[in-house]
Amino acid sequence: MVETCELRSRFAATLAFMYGREVPAYTTLTEVTQDVNRRHADRYPDIAERLGSLERVGAERHCAVRLGSLDELREVAVVFAGLGMSAVGYYDLRQTDSPIPVVSTAFRPVDPEELERNPFRVFTSVLTVGDSRFFDNDLRRRVATYVARRRLFSPDLLRWARRASADGGLPESEAGLFVDAATDVFRLGTEPIDAAWYRELAAVSPVAADIAGQASTHVNHLTPRVLDIDELYRRMTDRGVTMIDRIQGPPKRTGTPLLLRQTSFRALNEARRFRHADGTITREHVRVRFGEVESRGIALTRAGRDIYDRLIGEPDSARWEEAFPHTEQGLDEAGLAYFTYRRDGERTVRMPIVYEDFLPASAAGIFASNLDAVPGFVPAAPGAQYGQDQLEGAIERPVHDPFELYRAQQDSSLARLNRACHDERPLP
Repeated sequence: MVETCELRSRFAATLAFMYGREVPAYTTLTEVTQDVNRRHADRYPDIAERLGSLERVGAERHCAVRLGSLDELREVAVVFAGLGMSAVGYYDLRQTDSPIPVVSTAFRPVDPEELERNPFRVFTSVLTVGDSRFFDNDLRRRVATYVARRRLFSPDLLRWARRASADGGLPESEAGLFVDAATDVFRLGTEPIDAAWYRELAAVSPVAADIAGQASTHVNHLTPRVLDIDELYRRMTDRGVTMIDRIQGPPKRTGTPLLLRQTSFRALNEARRFRHADGTITREHVRVRFGEVESRGIALTRAGRDIYDRLIGEPDSARWEEAFPHTEQGLDEAGLAYFTYRRDGERTVRMPIVYEDFLPASAAGIFASNLDAVPGFVPAAPGAQYGQDQLEGAIERPVHDPFELYRAQQDSSLARLNRACHDERPLP
């Protein structure tokens, strides 16, 4: 049997190989990332691995995919369950400064040991075609009909995924077939795109055109993890790679890094084939895929997140320095971040819990920074409900609350610590 964690590792590696061939600049990004990580670890050996070993950080990836309906979300949830990944977190990218017609969740492992073995994540967005702030009644109907006609996930793929989920893996004879089929779902399509249909959707949002303007889906970006994102940004710029205008997330600060900082190179101007009403085929350029990179910090408690959310619009780093203690001990004593604890001889050792999830403002900012057109958003029109309960109904399983996952991990370590301390007490 090939266990689910190994299936996940193979899928992540195969997807990265495929995306590197499709987007050569991604290979450049990973090479620079690896070099920055090695240099950072050499320079700061005492702290570089506080938020994960260099081996884990080097292997760590997340990717982003976009789907056209809740039915497609239901099927992709089956595929990801076969890879040991569950839905965590709910993100409404319509409720940001740059509204985008999607809601999202992230599929990832939830067990800490599984995260250590392979922490692959997929940020998965669904088009909110029922939201009249973006789509009028006629376009809504036509988009729903178009998406319902396509089939992204084959019966064989779904069958293998269900077996892997139920059995904890697959026989070697089927493991490769499953991974290859799952990877092929997210390969960039080669069939000509209906030019008029694509442009009609692009007038609403380039993201809508990318999702529902063609018969297939694809990886939108694939993201390595870097230990020094400011150095990475400088190095990529020096290589002549056009980066977006800033690093999304909190400003650089002294002390323990918080949550998540992200940036990307500008979406590529890629040639795609388009079919016109007279039957002619032309090659035209579109910007939809980009190379994102992330720097992960410590997971914040709800109290810490409240402070973060109040400050996220503040570019003044001094405000951040005042609001958050610089040390892990200070963050812990203030109840602002999550930790695990263990005994090491006579000492209690505190280790920060890595933030494994995403930030809606940062995700929307990355998306918006890579769009060429202004979305056709009508704020006065009534919206539509695409809440977490709708996503849970579609995938027929709960969407985990990330705060509860971090709290449970912390509580579990405290319980083990208390048992260890009790066992060490001398007998009367």
